[in-house]
Amino acid sequence: APAFGRLFSVAAMAEQTERAYQKQAPIFQNKKRVLGQTGKRKELRYVRNVGLGFKTPKEAIEGTYIDKKCPFTGNVSIRGRILTGIVTSMKMKRTIVIRRDYLHLVKKYNRYEKRHKNLSAHLSPCFRDVGLGDVVTVGQCRPLSKTVRFNVLKVSKGKGSKDKKQFEKF
Repeated sequence: APAFGRLFSVAAMAEQTERAYQKQAPIFQNKKRVLGQTGKRKELRYVRNVGLGFKTPKEAIEGTYIDKKCPFTGNVSIRGRILTGIVTSMKMKRTIVIRRDYLHLVKKYNRYEKRHKNLSAHLSPCFRDVGLGDVVTVGQCRPLSKTVRFNVLKVSKGKGSKDKKQFEKF
């Protein structure tokens, strides 16, 4: 696929888990049927490349999930900052909290102190095996909710479930 191209791939029927009917906006579902043709209709799936050197996950291309906030299959563009952090909480639906540790210089004493910031990020269903302690790369996007302004682009396995509040520069 081209750098920012769109890809319509073949996938199975979309998962319907919400009360409202879930569909991908760019896919037209009411194609006219031709008389005499009795073949299996192939389901189309909208997938795109977010750019910036991030690969589209296999699950995004072959999966059946519908997520309008997914950077690979939804209507969200990645622009601005690219950050990394450690997953500290996965209690929300499709949203994770990541912890970013950094050092801050105190000029008076010419020493550093440890500080951290928590950041909420949207986690697309295409990233299946994400756990606490994993290192994730997130990209800035438009505001998706009151606190979410980032989208997960890549997951690197961490040390597993370690102490949440332990300071660690990955």
